[in-house]
Amino acid sequence: MHCENVIEMAGSLERIYELAANIQDWPALLPHYRYVRVLEQSERHKVAAMGARRGWFPVSWRARQDLLPEQHRIRFRHLGGVSRGMEVEWRLVPASHRVRVTITHDLNYPIPLLGPLFAHYIVGELFVKPIANMTLRRIKEIVEGEAKQAG
Repeated sequence: MHCENVIEMAGSLERIYELAANIQDWPALLPHYRYVRVLEQSERHKVAAMGARRGWFPVSWRARQDLLPEQHRIRFRHLGGVSRGMEVEWRLVPASHRVRVTITHDLNYPIPLLGPLFAHYIVGELFVKPIANMTLRRIKEIVEGEAKQAG
């Protein structure tokens, strides 16, 4: 399963990166996130138990986050839950007076026939894409609202 969510935001790349990197703050900023519990942390990585909602349906997983600020990238690897093994990458690219934010998700289940279908239609289309879209839209709303107030 491979999916991509893309959005452009009018705001500073540094602020967008900060909001994306500070996963411990997501439940206060992103209404669809139920919790983020940081289990392990260093300057460049976190391991966290995370929970969100897709509509009324709760989902949870454990993930490792690696920060690559000099490349404007954040990488996640899902360590537990239905999405175990999923690789996620946030890429922030300046585009004139905006920032293009792309989140990619890649997941391969080792079950030959049903694995790819389950990964694509259930994990990807029903959960990953909608949750990532909600996350991007809310971060855009925050960043552009702050820029308006400052501006």
